[in-house]
Amino acid sequence: MYPIMKKVLFRMDPEAAHEWTVRSLQILQRMPYLAKTIQQNWEVKHSSLSSQVVGLSFSNPVGLAAGFDKHANVYPALAHLGFGFVEVGTLTPRPQSGNDRPRLFRLPEDQAIINRMGFNNHGVEDAVHSFQTLPRPTIPIGINLGKNKNTPNEQASQDYTICLQTLYLYGDYFVINISSPNTQGLRDLQEAKALERLLTDILQTRDHCIQSHQVKKPIFLKIAPDLTEEQLIEVIEIVLHTKIDGMIATNTTLSREGLQNQVSSHETGGLSGRPLTSRSTQWISQIYRITQGKLPIIGVGGIFTAEDAYAKIRAGASLVQIYTGMIYQGPAVVKQINQGLVQLLERDGFASVEDAVGVDVSI
Repeated sequence: MYPIMKKVLFRMDPEAAHEWTVRSLQILQRMPYLAKTIQQNWEVKHSSLSSQVVGLSFSNPVGLAAGFDKHANVYPALAHLGFGFVEVGTLTPRPQSGNDRPRLFRLPEDQAIINRMGFNNHGVEDAVHSFQTLPRPTIPIGINLGKNKNTPNEQASQDYTICLQTLYLYGDYFVINISSPNTQGLRDLQEAKALERLLTDILQTRDHCIQSHQVKKPIFLKIAPDLTEEQLIEVIEIVLHTKIDGMIATNTTLSREGLQNQVSSHETGGLSGRPLTSRSTQWISQIYRITQGKLPIIGVGGIFTAEDAYAKIRAGASLVQIYTGMIYQGPAVVKQINQGLVQLLERDGFASVEDAVGVDVSI
């Protein structure tokens, strides 16, 4: 069915197609019987897929990356598509419209997307309303946090801490996004001194939240694939020193190396999809090796098949996320990946996905 729908969607402007999809999911949320039927058809239940990561239970390791549910208003519908977890956002303290359109481009020859959305979202207060009124899924919900475009980097920690405080009760885990290439200067926060100061402020805020609410929520740092190896080592050292709970590898890339598409490849923004597959897996492996497997990793970047997901798991990812792969293959790709993972784990003699994490890395 999706190949037919894809032809229609791919004739539309990419952002218009996304908005149409979101509206369809909002309709699905008002039809609980249909949503439940879809979930029964698409979710894969198997003991080998379940795991415990950062104190949370995941029925399967395949999640939806941030960037799809930007406003946190369709995550209940997305939870019915077979995902093991869903990450919403990126959310900023104040609403912002993002960068000028057009800002989303397909590269079909490369199975890739370029976006320069710029953290367009309705702000944290609107997200709170969604969390208070929409039904809560049974799967973990992550919340991806960013800063407003007009907030100077020197004041960035204020934006992240406002988001964390405001949304603390509603996320199962939180992600600090300083790696998007589409907010000017944001990636400068990955520089060692700025990063340590930022993460220290965020963790101090979490300490206050723990005291107020008597519950500790895990925090992940999402990094760019365009760091040098020296920069990556610096980031990991700071993550270990500050005791951040985990890392997400990786965000989109500024690289255009090897692209076949000559029409859209010159567009500015972050590239996602198939061209990122090997680079993100390489970064996962590096993080796992340097941290000796002690830091949970969520792997994302160019996952289209069970083999892609499995390679990231064997490289050290406890969980994986998809986005561009779903655009090109449709939501049924979640079921296909999970079914494939069951077979791959069985083939290699692993009773659980947890047993396969990092087996390709020498520590």
